Amino acid sequence: MPMVSARRTQLKGSGAACGAICTSETASALQELPKRLHKPQSFVAKYEGGERRVDVVEFIEICKAIEADPHKLLKVLIQRAA
Repeated sequence: MPMVSARRTQLKGSGAACGAICTSETASALQELPKRLHKPQSFVAKYEGGERRVDVVEFIEICKAIEADPHKLLKVLIQRAA
């Protein structure tokens, strides 16, 4: 698998991991994510679709915005990457 495709697959997997962690309350927060982050929908869509990477600071901000535990979500991401 080419490096770019592998990276996109990993990033898309991170969206799936988020889905695995999200509660119904968190799911509604995902719909409001651009507003909560004070970012346009297009910005959020790029990392949701795997077109853009998220750094650690953004990851924590996203977790706070969707009321998810960053430790739990990171653990799921690490397990999926293995």
